[in-house]
Amino acid sequence: MHSTGSRLGLSLGMIALAAPIVALGLFIGTFAAASVNPAADPNPLTGLSFYSNPKSTAAIAAAAAAETDPDSAEAATLAKIAEQPAAIWLLPEKFPLETVQADVAKFAAAAATAGEEPVFVIYGIPDRDCGNHSTGGLSETDYPIWVSAIAAALTTSPAVVILEPDALALATECGNVPQRVEQIQQGVATFASTIATVYLDAGHSDWVDAATMADLLNRAGVQQVRGFATNVSNYNSNAAEQKFGEAVSALTNDAHFIVDTSRNGKGTNGEWCNPTGRAIGVTPEVSTDEGLRDAYLWVKLPGESDGTCNNGPAAGEWWNERALQLADAAGW
Repeated sequence: MHSTGSRLGLSLGMIALAAPIVALGLFIGTFAAASVNPAADPNPLTGLSFYSNPKSTAAIAAAAAAETDPDSAEAATLAKIAEQPAAIWLLPEKFPLETVQADVAKFAAAAATAGEEPVFVIYGIPDRDCGNHSTGGLSETDYPIWVSAIAAALTTSPAVVILEPDALALATECGNVPQRVEQIQQGVATFASTIATVYLDAGHSDWVDAATMADLLNRAGVQQVRGFATNVSNYNSNAAEQKFGEAVSALTNDAHFIVDTSRNGKGTNGEWCNPTGRAIGVTPEVSTDEGLRDAYLWVKLPGESDGTCNNGPAAGEWWNERALQLADAAGW
């Protein structure tokens, strides 16, 4: 998956990308004194349509089902899932340092051509997922350069960016709060020169309590971005996430939030890893009530596994049976 281009070209590119990072310490040191508060602005997502990646795992599965039996219920259901706009997850294992800027630029250009806005999830932090099902990520040295490459592709291209699911929420369990706060601060600083709408991940309503999460978000710089994301890759109900989001917002200077609804149609049963009996939730929509929630989004595609639990494949891999079960439970 790595580029076969010139090593010299890569080295020069890395030097250029690293240049903005030199100033991160100065930027981060001014967080407390900064007066910028993007959360006070009108909903930046108003009027937008979001991008549906034609090469997503759902789209590939739908095409395969249509080729096998174009008139089948399975083909129709998978096509309906694939048609919904969903986030594009940027993992360094799939979008390495050598190509990530060009890859993101291509997605952004395709979305612009379609008159839509892409949603990206940045998921490459060192010691990602604290060694759990989604373990991986980059080294401490490469990570900020990789994030800078993504930001460089979005300097003049609009996008929604969700920064590092679980990183802050897991930090209290993994014992690396100072490190995680600094890494998210760096991400906030890096995206300051772009026109992306950025949300920091805030876990969900059945995990870290609102006060603790708000403290982590404030320390990480949430007031320098639009707000935070909740329920990413999880199953909690819209009502539970709304209550949680409002509680966190009250402690973060009214930061706004988005909710992942891709698999929360029947709420949670207390499990997070491929739980049975769950359902697809409401399809993506921007809020129109001028409240604290900016949108419901599909951040994780229904049908992508949470990990090797409950007979599932590896985290992020497509699981046809799971997709069809979630759709059926939602009445699709």
